[in-house]
Amino acid sequence: MVILAVDYGDTRTGIAVCDKNEVLASPVTTVCEKDAARLAEQIASLCREYGAEAVVVGLPRNMDGSYGFRCDACRALGQALQSVCDLPVFFEDERLTTMMAHNYLNAADRRGKKRKAVVDSLSAVLILESFLERRKHQADLS
Repeated sequence: MVILAVDYGDTRTGIAVCDKNEVLASPVTTVCEKDAARLAEQIASLCREYGAEAVVVGLPRNMDGSYGFRCDACRALGQALQSVCDLPVFFEDERLTTMMAHNYLNAADRRGKKRKAVVDSLSAVLILESFLERRKHQADLS
């Protein structure tokens, strides 16, 4: 199933997508939109463009596992996406994904203005990879 992942941010939102076999997660783009309704429409357009059959939204839980104030905004975006896309929306813990993305970019010596555009879509890739891995292990248990 083609799944589109969203790393929702106040200013920039990273987007990633996986192949039909759910093996390879790839960065797509970073959407710069602050208005949640317009952002949901842009993500819905990307869902149609890539033939997505589901959406995963990163949920920024606190380090102790509790849900912070930002989780409410992510859940609201998920509800908006469900209504404009008519696709199932899942949520995936995104703790430390942005830090991991920065570490990958440091290791690749990627710096400067281009880094800002890449870090959010790379975070979306990490969210999607985590979701796919969890999904695979749940299928293995059944």
